[in-house]
Amino acid sequence: MTSPIQAALRNALRTGVILFAFAVVGTAMLAFTHDRTEPTITRGQLAAKRTLLSQVLPATLYDNDLLASQRAVPPDELLGTRQSSAMWIARRGGEFSGVVLEAVAPDGYSGDIALLIGIDADGTVTGVRVTAHRETPGLGDYIDRAKSAWIDQFAGKSLTHPAPKHWKVVKDGGAFDARAGATITPRAVVKAVKSALDYFAQHRAAYASPDKEAQPAKETST
Repeated sequence: MTSPIQAALRNALRTGVILFAFAVVGTAMLAFTHDRTEPTITRGQLAAKRTLLSQVLPATLYDNDLLASQRAVPPDELLGTRQSSAMWIARRGGEFSGVVLEAVAPDGYSGDIALLIGIDADGTVTGVRVTAHRETPGLGDYIDRAKSAWIDQFAGKSLTHPAPKHWKVVKDGGAFDARAGATITPRAVVKAVKSALDYFAQHRAAYASPDKEAQPAKETST
């Protein structure tokens, strides 16, 4: 006669085997699904990144593979970065024609505002996009291109246009519009774009020479 203890052990063993079998089958299904979907996901991420880059740096400025030109950038105060960021170097006919920089406005109303900034070889902004922020919906989130065209006013600007003293919002005596009651957010973005231009001016010579570029960075999502 089977004792209650032996019966309990047998049931526990049976349950364990069943759970193990389910775990093996589940893991195999997840691995299969991952292998089948990873290429599609990767292509989607690359397409999204390519689209975003094209929004800040016109495709007419370069003929190289911009995604393949990605480089790592050490943390820098002018870029507002506290960890390694990315940049993409544009070339046309083998000549340096522009760059896209990742930057951060650390003094937004609700914290960091991540930016993608396109700059041509002459030091003129070709476009700016906010890639991440926590600004107040309906108040400071108009810096997002999906919410308004406010961010477009940076295109065509440089360190001399407007003059450095006018790289401020209108409320502070500057040249950049900002909505009443929500000036902390745009003030931070204006400051960050100006600082990115200062960074570009300091490093432009290195971008113009392929031999002096930083080592390629690992692919990251945007």
